[in-house]
Amino acid sequence: ECQWKGPFFFIQGADPQFGLMKAWTHGDTNNGDDEWGEEIKLTDQAVQAINKLNPKPKFFVLCGDLVHGMPGTRWKKNQEQDLKDVLKNTDQDIPLVFVSGNHDIGNTPTRETIDDYCKNWGDDYFSFWVGGVFFLVLNSQLYFDSSKCPELRQAQDAWLDEQLAVAANQKCKHIIVFQHIPLFLSKPDEDHDYFNLDKAVRQEIMEKFHKAGVRAVFSGHYHRNAGGSYKGLEMVVSSAIGCQLGQDTHGLRVVVVTEEKVVHRYYSLTELGSHGMEKELLDMLAKQK
Repeated sequence: ECQWKGPFFFIQGADPQFGLMKAWTHGDTNNGDDEWGEEIKLTDQAVQAINKLNPKPKFFVLCGDLVHGMPGTRWKKNQEQDLKDVLKNTDQDIPLVFVSGNHDIGNTPTRETIDDYCKNWGDDYFSFWVGGVFFLVLNSQLYFDSSKCPELRQAQDAWLDEQLAVAANQKCKHIIVFQHIPLFLSKPDEDHDYFNLDKAVRQEIMEKFHKAGVRAVFSGHYHRNAGGSYKGLEMVVSSAIGCQLGQDTHGLRVVVVTEEKVVHRYYSLTELGSHGMEKELLDMLAKQK
């Protein structure tokens, strides 16, 4: 779909992270993830809310930390199976897009953990078109710590440069990126910590994206809403479907893409399920048809 066909929208969710809520409450984030009934309910609520939307979203993207169990841990396979069982109820006309997070492939990923993820959920980085808009899914863990698989980081870098060249040639309307770890939380020059990327790496990626005309980067990982901008590139950090670490509600982000801009709103699961999208966004979709 390289041609612009008019405005559309998609849904972004992040961090269903089956198992974190109990682990967090009990103060044992390494072994306390043996129950995830609450996350099953929340993710089911998210799926039901999405299924009710009219018009339908073009896709539903989950920006990483699908489950809490790290590679090789006791409950990971069960958590993944339960998540798949819930997601199977998504309307079959709404494609699912998966992004790898640190809990999916490990804080320091290896070729094995990434292979395992790919077998389970699909490629760890790829691109796709929707109506003249070019989307890139990246494995941000390779930017966080690729010490055990430097060749995979190099492969993703080379691939990304090729993809951005393709986008330039195709004259796409917008380029939008999905990754798990935000480039930054509020300011492009903020200090590096667990929730963002190292400053040097971040600067290089931001410049690359800016030069290529990337419009927005959507991520999760922070379990709170945040964001900022760098030279017209918007960094959007969405809170979790699952465990909240701040004051936000369990929710989803609705992203409307028009010819000129990318507009987004974060909705609580309850709000989206009972009221749907607000009129202002629906009006944007109805225009230019």
